[in-house]
Amino acid sequence: MDAVPGVQGGASPERELFLIHRENTASTRAVIVDLMTDSSLKTSPLHDRHVALGAKMADFGGWEMPIEYPGGGVVREHTAVRERVGIFDVSHLGKASIKGPGAAAFINSCLTNDLGRIGEGKAQYTLCCDETGGVVDDLIVYLRAEDDIFLIPNASNTAEVVRRLQAVAPEGLEIKNLHDGYGVIAVQGANCDEVLEALGLPTGHEYMSFVEADWNGRPVIVCRTGYTGERGYELVPLWDDSLALWDALIEAAAPFEGLPCGLGARDTLRTEMGYPLHGHDLSLDITPVQARAGWAVGWKKDTFWGKEALTAEKAAGPKRVNRGLLVSGRGIPRSHCQVKGSDGNPLGEVTSGTFSPTLKQGVALALLAPTVKEGDEVIIDVRGRDVTATVVKPPFVQVQVH
Repeated sequence: MDAVPGVQGGASPERELFLIHRENTASTRAVIVDLMTDSSLKTSPLHDRHVALGAKMADFGGWEMPIEYPGGGVVREHTAVRERVGIFDVSHLGKASIKGPGAAAFINSCLTNDLGRIGEGKAQYTLCCDETGGVVDDLIVYLRAEDDIFLIPNASNTAEVVRRLQAVAPEGLEIKNLHDGYGVIAVQGANCDEVLEALGLPTGHEYMSFVEADWNGRPVIVCRTGYTGERGYELVPLWDDSLALWDALIEAAAPFEGLPCGLGARDTLRTEMGYPLHGHDLSLDITPVQARAGWAVGWKKDTFWGKEALTAEKAAGPKRVNRGLLVSGRGIPRSHCQVKGSDGNPLGEVTSGTFSPTLKQGVALALLAPTVKEGDEVIIDVRGRDVTATVVKPPFVQVQVH
């Protein structure tokens, strides 16, 4: 999702918030009209709850998902997560399994990160690249056992990730696309532990670790992960158990003034952290080296898809680099806005941009020339108007993710 439309200068921060919501609502309404006649979109197991709550819905990777709920929208939901707790339906995310002898070794030979860095019961952020080093998808790997791997890819890329793995899998490995087999519910924010504890679910395990739990006789994976920067958990119940779990979590969050949150708030939260979004900050044209995601690459591994190209790019130095931009003017940068120097020469372009509800100013991620350094001032062309920004290292806000 390209998070927030630009706002014309001269308005107060409060006025900017109003204008952003008005523009989001107007653009979203047009999407909703289209969706009403599009029966090809998939829906999550919680779809009826979102409709009943009056959520604004839109297409995310072929899934009709909530952008925001009535009563304050993106900013209210964003603030709930930063200050208390929010509950997200992210069931559009993919799910896949790899089972059989050598499953972990096989995945380690394909994806970029090194599974040897973690043990059973741990999760790992990693990348699926092609031979050019471009990113097919970024995903989370759950290492259940050496012969049992569970994957959470992005919604629209799941089938392609599974196809690529199946195409080269050795005999004896079973690779399944389980997209419709599980829901995913994210509980994010300072009060997340109390919400889970009210349901008798496990809490307190290490960041990027998971517990296979039982809730009222129903299996659910409880993983200490998230996409907001706050302390949180992502729960993976069976598809048919997702609705009951959602209802229980919403009820348990109420004493903390927790809210159901849409994917609009998820986008502003992740942008404040500088987390990449596939299709914007990572893609087949944007490599991990350019995106400064080399920490998710096991450079010393014998093999992984795209190793030769990525190793060469790393040695030579990338021709463009991901940087954070903190806007000092009134404009709100959006994807593809041109970034230039004070002399007017082009330096690159914005890949993700939004209005930060926490900072009450624009923030962005951008691919810029490697000569650009932190602390430099640059100019962003926002709808034909020059807006000044400072190059910074994300995150833009300080949080307690661990």
